[in-house]
Amino acid sequence: MATPSTENWSNSDGKTISRLEHITPLILTYNEEANIRRTLEHLTWAKTIIVIDSYSTDKTLEILDGYSQVQVFKRKFDTHGQQWNYGLEQVKSPWVLSLDADYIVTDDLISEMATLPVDGQIDGYFVRFNYCVFGKPVRNTRILPPRQVLFKKSKAIYIDDGHTQVLQLTGKSDMLSGYLYHDDRKPFSRWLWSQERYTVLEAKKILETPISELDWVDRIRRQKTLAPGMVFLYCLFIEGWIFDGWYGWYYVFHRVLAETILAIRIIEAEKLKRH
Repeated sequence: MATPSTENWSNSDGKTISRLEHITPLILTYNEEANIRRTLEHLTWAKTIIVIDSYSTDKTLEILDGYSQVQVFKRKFDTHGQQWNYGLEQVKSPWVLSLDADYIVTDDLISEMATLPVDGQIDGYFVRFNYCVFGKPVRNTRILPPRQVLFKKSKAIYIDDGHTQVLQLTGKSDMLSGYLYHDDRKPFSRWLWSQERYTVLEAKKILETPISELDWVDRIRRQKTLAPGMVFLYCLFIEGWIFDGWYGWYYVFHRVLAETILAIRIIEAEKLKRH
């Protein structure tokens, strides 16, 4: 992919520097051979790419070895927050572009990043998503909330939140107009494996957090039987996935199954606690 034209300036030595050179993509991987090559092909503009790998056993490391700008650091996975923070420690540039291994950076977003000031008043930027099913962008872009993926390293730290992580940024934030594609093509068996792990942590969070501190989604999940049916109706009809044909049904089935597994985990945890 050709790198978009970028605005440059000269440093004190008179050397011309691209603004993009001040941004380092940071990616976490574990058995991402189905995704990582497509992600890297849209990061050819980056001088350095930091990858934190949790000892992949598939061809992920072999693929990463084919890109000269990629620096791989292996770390045994404990939590997402700890893994991301370890990654931040390896970044040497002032700005970080935090990406999952199935995120595709669009040309429009690259061009927009190239115009941003390095030392401006904004410390972090949120980016919206276009969701893909088997590589096909679907019409509904609301399923994934904007994520703060571009930020100053000195102002950021990750904290764990259930099965995932939250970025805590000190300073001002803004929204970029460019999009990321979320295009996960890992097999169903890997998705199911992830849900098995994630729902244990999510159930623990939901049960250990006072109801008054839960958002409305987690309050519904805590009722156990309501969430799967509500997700089915909400995704299919209110969000309009029924209009995306079998791509939409495929996504809805995944969401309902994920909520069902979580409900089972909550029931199981409550029963075990009582006994």
